[in-house]
Amino acid sequence: MKITRDDLNWAAGQGILSSEQSNKLWQALERRSQSHSGFDIATVAYYFGALIVMSAMGWFMTLGWQNFGGVGMFLIAACYALAFTLAGLALWSKDDLKIPGGLVVTLAVWMTPLAIYGLEQALHVWPQGNPGTFRDFHEWIRGSWFFMELGTIVAGLIALRFVRFPFLTFPIAFSLWYMSMDVTPLLLGQREFTWDQRLWVSLWFGLIILLISYMVDRRTKEDFAFWGYLFGLLAFWGGLSMMQSGSELNKFLYCMLNVGLMLVSVLLERKAFIVFGALGVFGYLGHLSYTVFKDSMMFPFALSFLGLLVIYLGVKYHKNSEAIESAVLSRMPNALQRFRPASR
Repeated sequence: MKITRDDLNWAAGQGILSSEQSNKLWQALERRSQSHSGFDIATVAYYFGALIVMSAMGWFMTLGWQNFGGVGMFLIAACYALAFTLAGLALWSKDDLKIPGGLVVTLAVWMTPLAIYGLEQALHVWPQGNPGTFRDFHEWIRGSWFFMELGTIVAGLIALRFVRFPFLTFPIAFSLWYMSMDVTPLLLGQREFTWDQRLWVSLWFGLIILLISYMVDRRTKEDFAFWGYLFGLLAFWGGLSMMQSGSELNKFLYCMLNVGLMLVSVLLERKAFIVFGALGVFGYLGHLSYTVFKDSMMFPFALSFLGLLVIYLGVKYHKNSEAIESAVLSRMPNALQRFRPASR
């Protein structure tokens, strides 16, 4: 819930607050907002700079790095990680530099895959054969990337133990997302696997990530669940959406599941669920338009009516949201209410 100056003026008009109390409260809230606001030019520069470094040492890594050899890549990554860790901890110790400090520590964790890759390359030790160049890590699904992902997760968890910075969950969740794909050949004990097998592993792995994110959601002042929800949905929803089915019933159930994701977004107060759910519903409506009702003249009219009905229901809900939510919560069993992260 957001409070505006008009809300305080309304409260003063209703006699809940005096005009003087309203002004003092607004001034105090403004000062508090300014002290807690992190979205400014400096913050954008911090995150943008960190993303440039992460891209340079990840997605944009050139093939020329292979010339350093395994030992060279390991030493470079280790030195980078050590320097980033020391610099990040020094910045983190200053109250006004927590954000750049946390980001630099995140960069240290981001060096883990390259360090492990270099070590494996030097020792010629791979879970499932040589996977190729480090650049292939972001392009190909291979079981031999597993230790790189596992090491990044462990490094991220260790860093979180000392630096409580939410963005540190990004490399952890990112590695879990990659692992959801790369673990398939390891689980099946083979390098070749079918598309359906990969999709099912991605789906179940995504569900596990979502469950872990739910368990940590709202248990701390900082938001450590955001990236887990995002990458968990990518793995779960991506695996589910790419599955092929000739059954219209299965396609309809897929649509209903996406509607369920949109409802879950309200329960968990997470917008990511409504985004993925809406994409799934639109995908199903596209299937109806181009396949089931491709020659129907009435389908666009019916769909337009449905869209307007949804808008109307949204307006009615907006006007009566507090009453509706109170009525729903009052009828919800206490055992079920405890599962809402907001109640923690």
